[in-house]
Amino acid sequence: MGLVVERLRERRLITVADDFGLSQGINEAIEAAAGNGILTSASLMVAGPEAADAIARARRCTKLNVGLHLVVIEGRSVLPPGQIPSLVDENGMFPSDQLRLGLSYFFRPAIRRQLAAEIRAQFEAFAATGLLLDHANAHKHMHLHPTVGRLMIDIGREFGLRAIRVPAEPAAPGQRFGDRLLRRWCGVLRGQARRAGMLTNDQVLGLGATGHMTPQVVRGLLADLPPGLTEMYFHPATHRDALLARLMPRYEHMAEFETLMTVALPPGVSLSCYSAEPAPKG
Repeated sequence: MGLVVERLRERRLITVADDFGLSQGINEAIEAAAGNGILTSASLMVAGPEAADAIARARRCTKLNVGLHLVVIEGRSVLPPGQIPSLVDENGMFPSDQLRLGLSYFFRPAIRRQLAAEIRAQFEAFAATGLLLDHANAHKHMHLHPTVGRLMIDIGREFGLRAIRVPAEPAAPGQRFGDRLLRRWCGVLRGQARRAGMLTNDQVLGLGATGHMTPQVVRGLLADLPPGLTEMYFHPATHRDALLARLMPRYEHMAEFETLMTVALPPGVSLSCYSAEPAPKG
């Protein structure tokens, strides 16, 4: 019992870079920050434009733990458009309309079958890389949708998935209604994961600063890091190209790269990854 209590008191930090495989600049930043910074993990877009380059870097960067960044919105599918015509356009691209997609995924059985096929194809593509599956999450946090979350967990288990991100920030005085509502909604995903025997983080930090995890912001978050397992996720890049400028025009990619390369952890905080965490009991 004493060891369990002590474990709960520890301040353990997982640092994850999303969109691995989206651009050369992102891939370069992730490899550098894993080798010489505080980055422990990355989430791979298996159908990203630079996925092959990301996989090659991950294979030679032994410090980097890689998971699946599931794409079911605003990105390219693995399956050809003819197999999932209700999900993607003729170029194999998912739309960006989160509300319309969410309603379709929930209410239309035919679309759910195509969604399940695409999710399975993305896990199969990750397995084909030969990389250890450290975790899974979804682009734009679409795994918060109960249908996407359930399919990601159920299908992921067949491929050895044991950990997922729950994007819930700690409750705070004066928190906005939308933040409180999101925290409650995250409880649905956490419940799905726990029933499947999967590991989750206790909290994320920086959700409100997505795209702006600058050194100053992160030092402030680290100063008040709560006990337990915390995930901070980042969007670093060594440079911005036309794709990043179009998809994330306001993100501070290079500042986030600087954060991962220069910020030091305060005393009492240790880096971790999902693969290094013990499986949940019960």
